Amino acid sequence: MEIDRAGLAAFLRRRRELLQPEDVGLPRGRRRRTSGLRREEVAELCHMSTDYYARLERERGPRPSEPMIASIAQGLHLSLDERDHLFRLAGQAPPVRGTGTVSEHISPGLLRILDRLDDTPAEVVTELGETLRQTPLGTALIGDTTRYTGPARSIGYRWFTDPATRDLYAPADHAFLSRMFASGLREVAALRGPDSRAAHYAELLLARSEEFRSLWETHEVGVRPHHIKRFIHPEVGALELNCQNLLDPDQSHRLLVYTAVPGSESHDKLRLLAVIGTQALR
Repeated sequence: MEIDRAGLAAFLRRRRELLQPEDVGLPRGRRRRTSGLRREEVAELCHMSTDYYARLERERGPRPSEPMIASIAQGLHLSLDERDHLFRLAGQAPPVRGTGTVSEHISPGLLRILDRLDDTPAEVVTELGETLRQTPLGTALIGDTTRYTGPARSIGYRWFTDPATRDLYAPADHAFLSRMFASGLREVAALRGPDSRAAHYAELLLARSEEFRSLWETHEVGVRPHHIKRFIHPEVGALELNCQNLLDPDQSHRLLVYTAVPGSESHDKLRLLAVIGTQALR
């Protein structure tokens, strides 16, 4: 497929002009004259240089790679149809959609909610527990879990292969969480089939973890997470947080929002964590 530079540039400009700062969690400012977002703001949202993005809008530069297009689609809060259109304009085949496939493209609606939770720990995760995006306070609470690659992106995989993963959770909950992660992986593997990423993760864990093998042999399903999650944070200590769960059924994503009862010790610790941020995290 050939890149349509003029069409790509026009589409990017139009989408940028339609977005307002408050749509993506940015402050508007008093002296703003731009009708939509500035190029530098879009570039930051897309995790690329302003120069690179500006060249695309000016019908210049190299043909963007598939990961770059996906990043632009997410940064511009495109729908799946708009994302696929962007891929075609850039001369790339859109990601496969259909039964059994799970997109990692977060829907605009879910992103709009997440962007408004800047003072709340929250994250968007896949059905395998792979973090796609976090709020700043979410990163301060559980660390930057978007940094992982390969199978380690899944918290269920890390739970059985990286002992440090368990340090963030109350020891009394470890046995239950082990059952929950094994149960959840079995359900997703059955749903997505033997050639799915879930089935592949299960094979890897069967080879690496004796605990996982023991739990897998029980064929337990339906172990659901508790509404109260107990964390052991390295700086503020123990927290008990309510976990609200918003499901996007079209893309099998979940928005997890962590809150504390007002006036509780955990509520005070969350406020402290908002001040500390990630600067003191070990």
